[in-house]
Amino acid sequence: MLSTQLLKSTKQSCTCTARIAYRSLSTAPARTLLPSEAGLKPPHLLTLADLTVPQIQSLINSAFAFKKHYKSIAIPEAGRSEGAKFQQPDAASSEAAKGKPLTDKTVALMFSKRSTRTRVSSETAITMLGGHPMFLGSSDIQLGVNESLYDTSRVISSMVDGIFARVGHHSEVEELAKHSTVPVINALSHLYHPCQILADLQTLLEFRQPFSTDLSSLEGLTIAWVGDSNNILNEMMVTYPRMGVNLQIATPKGYDLEPEVVERANAGIKQEGGKGKIIYTNDPAEAVKNANVITTDTWISMGQEEETAKRLKDFAGYQVTNELLKRGGAAKDALFMHCLPRHKEEVDDEVFHGNQSVVFQEAENRKWTALAVFDAFVGKWKV
Repeated sequence: MLSTQLLKSTKQSCTCTARIAYRSLSTAPARTLLPSEAGLKPPHLLTLADLTVPQIQSLINSAFAFKKHYKSIAIPEAGRSEGAKFQQPDAASSEAAKGKPLTDKTVALMFSKRSTRTRVSSETAITMLGGHPMFLGSSDIQLGVNESLYDTSRVISSMVDGIFARVGHHSEVEELAKHSTVPVINALSHLYHPCQILADLQTLLEFRQPFSTDLSSLEGLTIAWVGDSNNILNEMMVTYPRMGVNLQIATPKGYDLEPEVVERANAGIKQEGGKGKIIYTNDPAEAVKNANVITTDTWISMGQEEETAKRLKDFAGYQVTNELLKRGGAAKDALFMHCLPRHKEEVDDEVFHGNQSVVFQEAENRKWTALAVFDAFVGKWKV
């Protein structure tokens, strides 16, 4: 009888202690606030249209500083290309590149769509800045499927220091940014691709003579686009003309320019006094006339595989070849650019592997511009 009473007493004592501990835990800090509630406004990069030309220039300057530093100092002799010359960085660029602003920080790489260049450039950039890249593929997270975009943004942004999102519809990355407490960077959406065009700008500057890192040196350049009306073209439209770069665009009938992008491009030109012009046609030969740069992209993006036969038929005559460039009257020293991966129907081997092709330097610059973007948006929260 006595042992039973002791047991009951012990149980009561344990229950009482548990309740006291629970009450103590209930005094934990208040809930995590939304950015709007906390007065917190993290910087986001959803399209270069959101940045002024001086802000884009700041990112380009940073990308060149990182490239100079690592190419001339950090890369061992054995890893350098034979015969390559590396411009020695000045003290300022070296000092800027040495920083590790992402130390003890984690960046979530949310990829609904796969990409070799985007993943490699982002993971290496974050690591070089001292941070930890956390890759979340389509099998790890399904935006707006198992969990709402609102929930995803609130949860993930409470655990990481930045979000790099490669999504489907542009509204997805907009929704992530709207509710995130940390910077959100658009790694690609159906409408825009800011990271690619930053790399293209660095590449254009590197081949423009005389060489300058100043975006104003690109004024008067004529770039021809021959291909689909897609996110790469859209990002070019809202960016290049503001810098005085002319765009000559050819897409097949039925693959028209996005009206909202055209409207935003014109608004940007007017606001910043850009001197670049946008010329639109359905004739590839007309688009390449007097062009200094020829660029294209895949005709069949992810999710459009069922349209392959129709698209190949619709894009007949759009393959970039030397014959097309000669017939259209492109500049004899015109560069060729492509964001990759490349398919032979878009450009033949003679052009793609020719002396004027800069596609691999263009691809490499994804890394240097990624460093600039993560440094500014996630490391410093300032462009």
